[in-house]
Amino acid sequence: MSHDAYFHPDSEAVRFWVSHGDALVGASVSRRALHYRFRPEAVDDDPLETYQRFAALINVAVLRRVAEGALEPVMLREFDLRVQDAP
Repeated sequence: MSHDAYFHPDSEAVRFWVSHGDALVGASVSRRALHYRFRPEAVDDDPLETYQRFAALINVAVLRRVAEGALEPVMLREFDLRVQDAP
């Protein structure tokens, strides 16, 4: 089974997996959340390309949600992708 990120047209979301310890956590983020957070000025942006470009930041958001108790699959919202204040 492949674990590459892919765009799911019916849900209009990118689906992907993030390593968490010895496991992979399934997650998704909508086309809209990716657009408004990372490329608000773009026209006809590709959600999978946007995910791949910002995967490191998006994966951190998934792990943060898991640490807060989110269950798989983790569905990221725009709020989850906000810039975090330094501790």
